[in-house]
Amino acid sequence: MNKVMLSGRLTRDAEIRNADSDKKVARGTLAVDRDFKKEGDGPNADFIGIVGFKNQADFLEKFGKKGVKFIVIGRIQTGSYDKDGTRVYTTDVIAERIEFAESKKASEDGSGDSGDGFSNIPDGYDDSMPFN
Repeated sequence: MNKVMLSGRLTRDAEIRNADSDKKVARGTLAVDRDFKKEGDGPNADFIGIVGFKNQADFLEKFGKKGVKFIVIGRIQTGSYDKDGTRVYTTDVIAERIEFAESKKASEDGSGDSGDGFSNIPDGYDDSMPFN
């Protein structure tokens, strides 16, 4: 079974590209906090590449802004390509489902909690945005 669940913040706005004339691809990097603190000044987060197609690409195009906290459910996919004669290996999470992990207010004020345990529906969200 290949299933991944992540919770983290986008490190930059999602990058949107059109793979074909009608196929959109969204890419981003999710900063996922570690449960433990690394000794010294090393990073306390892992930076994981995420890729979204179809509905997830539409969602990231609309809401995938730097600093927004998401829950991403998907699968790990590895690949490789040649760059200047050197083989480059890649590992990404292909997003099958993306959800907000906090309310817009909590995201803006940095509190991370809406106070009542429920996330608010973000501005600009409408019922036409499908989730898997």
